[in-house]
Amino acid sequence: MPEGDEEYFGKNGEPRKYDPTFKGPIQNRGCTDIVCCILFIIAILGYFAVGILAWSQGDPRKVIYPTDSRGQFCGQAGTPLEKKPLLFYFNIMKCASPMVLLEFQCPTTQMCVEKCPEKFMTLIKAYSNKNDFDYYKKFCKDGVTNTMGVPDILKYGLCPAMLTPSKPFTRRCFPALGQKGGVITVGNNSHFDDGSGKMRDAKDLMDGVKNATVVIEARQVVMKIFEDYTQSWYWILLGLVIAMLTSLLFIVLLRFLAGIMVWVMIVLVILVIGYGIFHCYMEYAALKGEPGSDVTLQDLGFQTDFTVYLQIRQTWLAFMIILAIVELIIILLLIFLRKRILIAVALIKEASRAIGHVMSSLFYPLFTFLLLAMVIAYWAVTAVFLSTSNEPIYKVFNETACDHSRQTCDPANYTTSSMKKECPDSECLFAFYGGETVYHKYLIGLQFYNVFLFFWCANFVTALGQMTLAGAFASYYWAFVKPDDMPAFPVFSALGRSLRYHTGTLAFGSLILSIIQIIRVLLEYLDHKLKGAQNKCTKFLLCCLKCCFWCLEKFVKFLNRNAYIMVAIYGKNFCTSARDAFFLLMRNMIRVAVLDKVTDFLLFLGKLLIVGLVGIFAFFFFSGRVKAFENTAPHLHYYWVPILTVVIGSYLIAHGFFSVYAMCVDTLFLCFLEDLERNDGSAERPYLMPESLRKVLNKKNKTQPAE
Repeated sequence: MPEGDEEYFGKNGEPRKYDPTFKGPIQNRGCTDIVCCILFIIAILGYFAVGILAWSQGDPRKVIYPTDSRGQFCGQAGTPLEKKPLLFYFNIMKCASPMVLLEFQCPTTQMCVEKCPEKFMTLIKAYSNKNDFDYYKKFCKDGVTNTMGVPDILKYGLCPAMLTPSKPFTRRCFPALGQKGGVITVGNNSHFDDGSGKMRDAKDLMDGVKNATVVIEARQVVMKIFEDYTQSWYWILLGLVIAMLTSLLFIVLLRFLAGIMVWVMIVLVILVIGYGIFHCYMEYAALKGEPGSDVTLQDLGFQTDFTVYLQIRQTWLAFMIILAIVELIIILLLIFLRKRILIAVALIKEASRAIGHVMSSLFYPLFTFLLLAMVIAYWAVTAVFLSTSNEPIYKVFNETACDHSRQTCDPANYTTSSMKKECPDSECLFAFYGGETVYHKYLIGLQFYNVFLFFWCANFVTALGQMTLAGAFASYYWAFVKPDDMPAFPVFSALGRSLRYHTGTLAFGSLILSIIQIIRVLLEYLDHKLKGAQNKCTKFLLCCLKCCFWCLEKFVKFLNRNAYIMVAIYGKNFCTSARDAFFLLMRNMIRVAVLDKVTDFLLFLGKLLIVGLVGIFAFFFFSGRVKAFENTAPHLHYYWVPILTVVIGSYLIAHGFFSVYAMCVDTLFLCFLEDLERNDGSAERPYLMPESLRKVLNKKNKTQPAE
């Protein structure tokens, strides 16, 4: 070996030596990273314990039903309030208090009602008419009788001083505000009697309504999105099925027409993006001269109705510029990498042959999706139950000055308590959900544990899929006679080896990645918390940290992926396999940087093509731009909701299918590098790489000499 090579290999490890007994993934192996395996099992058992604890303490009804001043749920089935689904505020104007934004609760009595008030009425006027008072009592507490005087009713807070025409909004009664001639009205009147004989402007109700809706404005958007999903879920499902069939068809065509399909894919991606640029230009030109279309995005600000943005020329101009930049980058990359694409095509052809011999690998992503769906569902349910496991907290609300204002109280015996005696006009009302027990004090810790185990389990499932596919494709590459020397069920054999011997290794690699991801989450949380108070130095430091950990996460993912391939082949522990994979790649840095990344780029174009085709179809269908679908498409609040869902879902489906190809290419690539180091093409040490790949690399096997 030349002197320079000795120094180079000394820095990056020794190259593999020829081993006549090596015939692919080693069968005689032992368990690796046992400590991590035990730690992972203990963590999973702890995760189940947290779930059981959350399910025993939590109550999802707290986020479904509005809660009255007694902490009861409005409209809950099987309760006395089943037929009273709406929440009514005694005095909505008290919601104008700044305390609402701090405590997320209006300092006024709230009760469940069957219907919202439909007309103006004061208690004094209603009391003089039996029919009116019977109607009025529907919005009073239990126990109000015709024999009670108005002063007593108001003193004990049994009824509101007035009723205003209201409409239900997110299960709450809000004044039916309108506008007539530029003047705010309620019930077609610009003034109303507040119950004390004083006439008030209707605009005084505005502040109360605004503050009351601050807390639930996000819920309104969520409810509209939920309604859109209920109206369009079957069409979304159809779009995802189309994406799955398109991906499967693409994979099958790659199996038989790899070379042609790669070039067809490149041309189609350029055409699809080109059409996107053309469509954006046509929309941009069509809006010229339209009223309000020249408003800038900065002036418009954030709008919950995203269709508003599509009426602005600047939006389409931004889309057009972004697509043009993407198109230019892709064309330039294709020009500069045109020679390397030939090598990448040969590698994809070999990956197609490998998948042809291991067809069950195409369906393995479904197993991964199922496991990930279980992990996500468990995390989501546990998070909901944890977030709703607080107890109802009641506080003192009062009209006049009181020393006990906003102090915790017990509604069961409040009428006989010292607080009530000292503050006669005060009330003990439901404020929010919380708690001061040991469980509630450590609730944030349990939420953190839930998130961390979610990352760990999700990364473990992904790692299991990578190691399983790597073991299956490695058995294909190193088989001297294909498929005779391959296992009967390569995917199941690889899955069994991974779970039996390398659960600890999978847990170790996914633990490292999860720690980095949870640090990134904490940095985002810290950035959000300090957004209002941070100086430029803090902002710069946080930005640098987020960037560094993003890069670290990408590197660890790359290292883990290749480490799992080495574990699948040689059966060593995580650290040894990661080191061997890293040094092998370092010894072949040029090939890694060019060949492997070009292949990844081509596979990414395939995903982009599928997402683009399905996305364009979804856009024209849900937006109603095509007359043929105008009557078929569902009527939605936000048509971007199903479009975005279909696009994201299509990408995940395409990524699932193409991840098999990507893992196959990465495995074959690492085996190919080892093949170059182990063998020299002689009769005794022939290359195991296919003839098509040998031709591209100018490598050939020497013929066996005649005896």
